[in-house]
Amino acid sequence: MALREIVTLGSPTEPVLHQTAERVRVFDGDLHQLLDDMLETMREAPGVGLAAPQIGVSRRIAVIEYPEDEENPQGTGRVYELINPEIIKAKGSEVAQEGCLSLPNIAADVDRATQVVVRAQDRTGAEVRLKAYGWLARIFQHEIDHLHGVLMTERAEQVYRLMEDESGKIVAVPLERET
Repeated sequence: MALREIVTLGSPTEPVLHQTAERVRVFDGDLHQLLDDMLETMREAPGVGLAAPQIGVSRRIAVIEYPEDEENPQGTGRVYELINPEIIKAKGSEVAQEGCLSLPNIAADVDRATQVVVRAQDRTGAEVRLKAYGWLARIFQHEIDHLHGVLMTERAEQVYRLMEDESGKIVAVPLERET
């Protein structure tokens, strides 16, 4: 496994974040290596989800690790590998704050479905269907948006810059929206 560089806004490879990713058609050792690298990169960042465009690869692939312990999210949960995912059902609505590895020090209030059904393929190409609720549903939607070139800030009701206050506590400072 190898760590990959995460593409961030302002980097030379940023355009990949705004493009629709290409469908995966070959399920081979190279794909398996990419999935393993993505998981290692996501954990190291640290994060709970990572889409291939976030490491400069325009392919419809996302990895998610849903933590069993929300107080200690890294490396404690079930890993999902989503290849060519699509949301086939969505229900409910809830606004909550999200972060993104490609948007360091930014948070956003985003309205997402509270329940989704996702159809995808696994690393062997077999079709899988997954039902997700709550935070996991939000993570799935966030990562699938990346595969369509959509960033959380494009769906945001409010965007915040995360900053440290005088006491060292991280605070979210609202940013003005461009019109």
